[in-house]
Amino acid sequence: MKINISGHHVEITEGIQQSIEDKFKKVAKHYPSLTSISAIITVEPHQQRLEVSTHYEGSEISVKASGKELYAAIASAAKKMEAALAHRKGVLAAKLHKKYEVEQSDAFLLVE
Repeated sequence: MKINISGHHVEITEGIQQSIEDKFKKVAKHYPSLTSISAIITVEPHQQRLEVSTHYEGSEISVKASGKELYAAIASAAKKMEAALAHRKGVLAAKLHKKYEVEQSDAFLLVE
């Protein structure tokens, strides 16, 4: 899986890159059809934000997390991404198991 990391007002250090890769590789183990993840880090005074997006089974999934510490925001984004992917997987499974109901018209009802 390819992870693309970019930053606004921040230099991507080896520690930040390693933390993001570790967290999202754990997510990718549960969803092997993930091919790439894009992460954007924005640092403002007293606020660290992370936006992560990916394409999964025909849908674009994006999550945002923020906090005072960047590593806490990374962990929160990974947790949110896993929840969003699980929701999408559930939607796809529900479509597969959808039962079609045939409406009965008045012409087919037996009249005694």
